[in-house]
Amino acid sequence: MKILGITGSSGAGKSTVCDILQKEYDVKIINADKIARKLSKKGTSYIEEIVQKFGKDILDEQGELKRKQLAEIIYTNPQKRLELNKCTFKYIKKEIQRQIKEEKDVSAIIIDAPLLFECELDVLCDVVIGIISKREIQIQRIIERDNINYEHAKKRLDAQEDNQFYIDRCDEIIENNNDIAYIQENIIKIAEKYNITKILQ
Repeated sequence: MKILGITGSSGAGKSTVCDILQKEYDVKIINADKIARKLSKKGTSYIEEIVQKFGKDILDEQGELKRKQLAEIIYTNPQKRLELNKCTFKYIKKEIQRQIKEEKDVSAIIIDAPLLFECELDVLCDVVIGIISKREIQIQRIIERDNINYEHAKKRLDAQEDNQFYIDRCDEIIENNNDIAYIQENIIKIAEKYNITKILQ
C-alpha cells in the first residue's frame, strides 16, 4: 500500500485531483482540512488551546470557533499564523497517523494537505504530488469558493508558498489550469507509475 501526499496552495485544485482519484481508483482520501474542522468543534482540547492563544473572542456565543475571524487574523499576522499552525499540526498529524494505521484494504492512501511539508506529513509519504496553477486562476477559484472579494483572495494567496516551492520539493507535479483531460492524463501516468489500482467500472 502506497501513501501519496497531495499538496499545493489555495485554489490550485487539489480537490479536483482528489475527486478523480476517489471516483476512479482504489484509494482512501485523508483530508487534513476536514480533520482540522472536526478538531475545532466545541469542547475539544484543540479549541481550548486555541482560546489560550487567541482569547475567548475567537468563539461565538455558542462556543463555536469564528472561522472567518480567525482566518482574517492569521492571513494578516504572520506570527499569529505560525502560532496557530504549530498548535494545529500536532493534532492533525496524530489523527492522520491513526487513520493510516487502521486502513489496510486499499491500494493507496492519499493525504490531501495544503501544508503537507510544514506539518511534516511528507515523512509519512512514499510520493508527494504538487498541484499548481496560474495565479489569477487560483484567485478566481478562491473568490468563488469562499465568497470573498479579490483583495481578500489575493491576500490569502500572498500568505502562502508560490508554485516554485512545490516544484522544488515534490516528486510529481500536476498543473491544473481547468483542463480536466490534461489532469486525468497525468493521474493515469502517476497511477501506473506507483501501482495504484483502478476501480473496475
